[in-house]
Amino acid sequence: ELAGKRLALLKEVISQISRVAVLWNPDHADPEFKEIQRQAEVLAVRVQSLEVRRGEDFESQFQNIIKGRPEAIIVVSSRLIQDNRVRILEFAAKQRLPVIGDWGRWAPDGALLSYGPDTTKLASRLATYVDKILKGAKAGDLPIERPSKFELVINLKTAKQLGLAIPPNVLARADRVI
Repeated sequence: ELAGKRLALLKEVISQISRVAVLWNPDHADPEFKEIQRQAEVLAVRVQSLEVRRGEDFESQFQNIIKGRPEAIIVVSSRLIQDNRVRILEFAAKQRLPVIGDWGRWAPDGALLSYGPDTTKLASRLATYVDKILKGAKAGDLPIERPSKFELVINLKTAKQLGLAIPPNVLARADRVI
C-alpha cells in the first residue's frame, strides 16, 4: 500500500511527471513493485523496471536510467538497495533526478522525500516484544502488528537543487522537513 502512496506523493509534487524508474530487487519478497505498477496505471505514469540482484547490477541499471530518461527514481527497499543508498543518491544527484525512498536515511541523505513507517515507533514496539519473550512468552503466540504511524520527510535542500517547489499542501502534511 505504501509504495503506491509514494508514487502518488511524487505526482502531487511534480504534477506533470509521466515516467518513473523503479529500482528494486525481485528476489526480495515484497509486493511493492506491483503496487507501484497498479498506482502508475491510475496516475497515467509509465514505470521503467530496473531489477538489481547484486551490487554489480547498479552500473548497468544506471545506464538504463540515462537511456530511459525518467523524471524520477523510486527505490523499493531491500538490504541490497539500502546498502547502496549513497551510491544511488550520488548518481541521482549527478543526473538531477529526484529520488523517493521509503523510510530511514533516504531523505536525510539526499532523497527528495521519503514516506514509510516511523522507525522510532517500530523500535519501541520491538523492544516490547523482546521484553515479553524474555519474560517467557512464546514468539508464535504474540500477535503480528502492522505499523500505525507513518512519517513523511521532505528534503527542501534537494528540492531547491532540483528546481522544484514543494506544494504547500504536501509541506503541511510533512512530519519532518530538512
